[in-house]
Amino acid sequence: MLNIDFSSQAIKFLKKISGKPAKQIRKKIDELRESPYPQDSSKLVGYPYHRVDSGEYRVIYIIVGDTLEIKIAGKRNDDEVYKKLKRSEGR
Repeated sequence: MLNIDFSSQAIKFLKKISGKPAKQIRKKIDELRESPYPQDSSKLVGYPYHRVDSGEYRVIYIIVGDTLEIKIAGKRNDDEVYKKLKRSEGR
């Protein structure tokens, strides 16, 4: 089972949400610890990260050694997640 490391951006977002969406995301992250590349994950073009959807939310992550690093989480309907990713990467 992988260790989990959350970026400050991911922590900030995850603290804002509650209820059913929070449970769905928590469950998806727990599943990623067991199986880091599930069938519904995709590699992001131009980045070393993968993405996975949980309801109306998206989680961007990378596996480094034995650690699952949650880079960004956010709504998937708009481009919020990708805008945050570009800013964090300095692009």
